[in-house]
Amino acid sequence: MTDYNELLDRLKTGELESLTVEKEDFLDFRSVLIGREDFKHFRGEAFHHGTTIYKYTEEPSK
Repeated sequence: MTDYNELLDRLKTGELESLTVEKEDFLDFRSVLIGREDFKHFRGEAFHHGTTIYKYTEEPSK
């Protein structure tokens, strides 16, 4: 199983530029993401066939 918290931490620190989540992994990923205190800093951009690419932003979304 993928350690999404570790990947999100690496994204936050800049070790990763972006994180790609495929459609079949989205629900597992999302449950980890929304459990984080800093979840509003992660911005996802959805593409065809259910692929979403997440990036970390300094300003939280509203």
